[in-house]
Amino acid sequence: MAEAGCSNERVTNGELNEREKELDDGTGEKKEFVAPAVGMEFESYDDAYNYYNCYAKEVGFRVRVKNSWFKRNSREKYGAVLCCSSQGFKRIKDVNRLRKETRTGCPAMVRMRLADSKRWRVLEVMLEHNHSLGVKKYRPVKKVSTGNKRKSLSSSDAEGRTIKLYRALVIDSEGNGKSSLNARDVMNSSEHPDQLNLKRGDAQAIYNYFCRMQLTNPNFFYLMDLNDEGHLRNVFWVDARSRVSCGYFGDVVYIDNTYLLSKFEIPLVAFVGMNHHSHSVLLGCGLLAGETTESYIWLFKAWITCMSGCSPQTIITDRCRTLQDAIAEAFPRAHHCFGLSHIMKRVPEKLGGLRHYDALKKTFMKAVYDTLKVIEFEAAWGFMVQRFGVGNHEWLQALYEDRVRWAPVYLKDTVFAGMSAARPGEILNPFFERYVHKQTPLKEFLDKFELALQKKHKEETLADIESRTVSPALKTRCSFELQLSKLYSKEIFKKFQFEVEEMYSCFSTTQIHADGPIIIFLVKERVMGESSRREIRDYEVLYNRTAGEVRCICSCFNFYGYLCRHALCVLNFNGVEEIPCKYILPRWKKDYKRLYIPDHSSNDVDSTDHRKWFNQLYSSALQVVEEGVISLEHYSVALEAFEESLNRVREVEEKQA
Repeated sequence: MAEAGCSNERVTNGELNEREKELDDGTGEKKEFVAPAVGMEFESYDDAYNYYNCYAKEVGFRVRVKNSWFKRNSREKYGAVLCCSSQGFKRIKDVNRLRKETRTGCPAMVRMRLADSKRWRVLEVMLEHNHSLGVKKYRPVKKVSTGNKRKSLSSSDAEGRTIKLYRALVIDSEGNGKSSLNARDVMNSSEHPDQLNLKRGDAQAIYNYFCRMQLTNPNFFYLMDLNDEGHLRNVFWVDARSRVSCGYFGDVVYIDNTYLLSKFEIPLVAFVGMNHHSHSVLLGCGLLAGETTESYIWLFKAWITCMSGCSPQTIITDRCRTLQDAIAEAFPRAHHCFGLSHIMKRVPEKLGGLRHYDALKKTFMKAVYDTLKVIEFEAAWGFMVQRFGVGNHEWLQALYEDRVRWAPVYLKDTVFAGMSAARPGEILNPFFERYVHKQTPLKEFLDKFELALQKKHKEETLADIESRTVSPALKTRCSFELQLSKLYSKEIFKKFQFEVEEMYSCFSTTQIHADGPIIIFLVKERVMGESSRREIRDYEVLYNRTAGEVRCICSCFNFYGYLCRHALCVLNFNGVEEIPCKYILPRWKKDYKRLYIPDHSSNDVDSTDHRKWFNQLYSSALQVVEEGVISLEHYSVALEAFEESLNRVREVEEKQA
């Protein structure tokens, strides 16, 4: 804990003390004490009270407790209002007393309550006073010798205590984090580019978390990277469920470095996939010392080690040269793409200041989303550059050079399994979007980490149950709809069902070319254009009757994993009543995790690799666990099966004895 009154100490981990208001912040100005704000959290009521009391002395007023609320049974305090001592007015019966009136009905106050996190959270703040404030008074700063440290720290004097401010975060109406902390309260990571930017207690929190997880999560995996001085530089970890999920859904991976790029308090990088319910699933996490190629390569190799050498087919990231270099080295066979939604999100920032921005944005989006052929995209881009005179715009130039990594028209042969975000409005959300704000401290994140995963696992289990037990309502008489209603999970079927419904907006299917068994059809569709007017758009669909292959120029199957309305129209036109098996991806089936056990090849067992034995056994056991929580009957059968398996394994041991 930081020592009160020490003039050369650095503030870390949000720890503030009342004496710091006297200290120079490096600019020659005195450091103002942090004003109370909605969202601040404190370890205890005493810390909250002492903080407000110190703030009051800084500003020049006195504090009193206006109200307190206690639980009826335990008498534990759970709420309070602290106010200026000038709050309210003298009672009528006290008016004639000789004591001088000091109350002015001052509105200054803070209202706080004990939160679910067991910390005291500020819910309401009023800073304005309606009276003149007193003169700030400071005690002289005293140097504390080593022998007197313990005595000083144990003092009950509130002014000499270190006050822990766990979270000084203001959340605005749109959920954006705005810090009230002075810049001096945050350690500048650039001062230590080769080690993690840890606050006081963070290293212990990481260690405690890993120890706890290894005790409660047998297949939990983590790696730590230390620099030459022995300081923690990079960290990677993944829990047992995520390791299993990677076997199922690790073919397409989104590497989310939002928190690192945006300079969050937590330098977090997450590996994210998509499960058979179109839900995001966590496949691993890392903390990096900085946004360097070396750090990323270390993280990717740690992930590969954890996943027994498995490499994703497609990797999606933000548009970042450092990431691009690291992925090229760590995943040389993967197709690396830039997330289109990340690019579209930056359009207002990058182009907003240009003349005719609205018209430019509309032309840009039309080139990106509406072109079906490379030649169309090139022509649309060239038209945009010429019309708006943006040929020398640096961001657009760089974007055009990278077009093969982000423009949908260039990525039609890339498998995205629903993570392409290739349609307007589709986005790749950060996995911890609801749990991490810009100033969320690491210790708080580790507390929330398991809660976030538990919520995701619960959502998946409930979706599994619903998909298996509830038959979806059919909306057409199309045989394709009936066929896949029995196979797809509920969420994926809804997406496919929409394509079936939209077959009725396709009003013409015409053969335009034939080369032996290969036929090219033209499908006309009425689509919603500008000003809500219907437009007619042409889609070319290749059909191979002999091989049972169908491919549309919109490439919906590669982008989303199911056939589009145009391909369905061609199949229907040719008398096909069932979708070929090659176009029914196993990863979208409602019983996918029941039927497909990744990396479970009993014919290829290494007689010496105990780690591989463990991973395969754990994957199989976890599958039984996930099935066993569906109902009480499932639970009883699963438990009985485990007991029987254990007895049979022990019999082997007895025979060998």
